[in-house]
Amino acid sequence: MLEKRLEAKFCKRIARTGSLPLKFVSPGQAGVPDRIILIPGGRVRFAELKKPGGKLRPLQVHTVKRFRKLGFTVHVVDSAEKIECIAREIEEELS
Repeated sequence: MLEKRLEAKFCKRIARTGSLPLKFVSPGQAGVPDRIILIPGGRVRFAELKKPGGKLRPLQVHTVKRFRKLGFTVHVVDSAEKIECIAREIEEELS
């Protein structure tokens, strides 16, 4: 599955939780995750999408570590199974 198709599937499934999976672009700051997930109740998560088996670039690894150190959840998503797992986590948080 191509990363573009995986991202479309991700957005559709996460939106069904009532969350907003917005494209995250940070001019002048390379390596940021692809999506910022705005979850009802003021919660925020981030997601970096990769084609199946794809690896994070070194700058992305650094950025993920930085975000996690700040207390944010950052998902690295490379399969439909991971999408479903994240969506279920969000749904459990909301119930």
